[in-house]
Amino acid sequence: MKVLFLTTVLPARKLHGSEIASQNIVEALQQAGCTVTVLGYGRKEDGALHKAAHEVLVADRAVETKKAKFKAMGWFALSLIKRMPYSAAKYLTRRYIKQVQSLLSAEVYDAIVIDHAQLGWLLDVIDHPRVILVAHNLEHDMYRQHYQRSSNRLAKWVYGREAATVEALEAKTAASVAEVWALTQHDANYFAQFTKARTLSLPSGFVSRQTETVAKMFDIGIIGSWAWKPNEEGLRWFLEAVYPLLPESLTIHVAGRGADWLSNRYPNLVYQGFVEDSQVFMMQARVMAIPTLSGGGIQIKTLDAIASGSHIVATAIALRGIANPPQTVAIADLPRSFAQQLMAAINAEQSPEAAQEAQQWYYDRQTLFLNEVKQAISELTASVGTHFSRHADLK
Repeated sequence: MKVLFLTTVLPARKLHGSEIASQNIVEALQQAGCTVTVLGYGRKEDGALHKAAHEVLVADRAVETKKAKFKAMGWFALSLIKRMPYSAAKYLTRRYIKQVQSLLSAEVYDAIVIDHAQLGWLLDVIDHPRVILVAHNLEHDMYRQHYQRSSNRLAKWVYGREAATVEALEAKTAASVAEVWALTQHDANYFAQFTKARTLSLPSGFVSRQTETVAKMFDIGIIGSWAWKPNEEGLRWFLEAVYPLLPESLTIHVAGRGADWLSNRYPNLVYQGFVEDSQVFMMQARVMAIPTLSGGGIQIKTLDAIASGSHIVATAIALRGIANPPQTVAIADLPRSFAQQLMAAINAEQSPEAAQEAQQWYYDRQTLFLNEVKQAISELTASVGTHFSRHADLK
């Protein structure tokens, strides 16, 4: 099968959680025997882009609001004019549409994947019987959470509008595609009211589980893309509510872009910024803290932390969509219990059995995911075979 994968940001570098999820799906399609062409933007704030051979670049641009500066006002104006979500308007360009049209005129694709509901507007320029929506999460739920938590009137209006317009776009897109691939059962149940929906058991973003021993270099590790509001919210909660309950002798390392405000602010906290190898960073921690308070979909960093074999203390929300985690994972939602679980993990002996269980969990989930994508494509092939053999003859 030939698959056209339309996404927001080219994912092969796997620098952010959503890109890791997208790339996992692309690679699973390739392992299932598909030839995949990926179209998307380059993220200017990530520096020079090195495209994979199967990727097609629309343009190199800033996509984060904080980095876009005055362009963000243009995106918001466009969202008002088009009566669409701001988070969708920032990806809507004539250049993207022309690239899609060019690819479709040059090649017959057996299936088209729309990666993220924010690209639902592409259905206005695509006429294809088999379009798949990959729903990373319920976007409207996330914006509704921001609306409910905000006390600023302008922010409440912005988040309220975004929640309503995103919900309408998600519903319209889901009702117009052949099926939805969701990453949690909760999300799949929601989309099932519009079309066929299936859940993919997304695995860790690590290419393979590192089995070599890595020395523990610090007590607590925290990692994330801190420009994303739910991540920043969780980090600030940890520092304001959990950190004061911990001994000052502990060493805490924070990794990931967007938290420069942390530098030299806490005596026992080191802000590393972007780290080249997140797997090594996680393995260096005696315990990984994942203090997520809001958001949707599944968290890649939780899957990665499990795969690292290190102990984990996470909120229940950080484990959404993840059933039966290994014994290396502890759940805590209140500050005091979160701090107590961290201390227990730091003081615990490293158990070879626990690490082995985490390793097996990683392999089992990866195998399940590949089989799920292969099954989905097999069913899609059977349903579209006749249609595309006719188109191939005409071509």
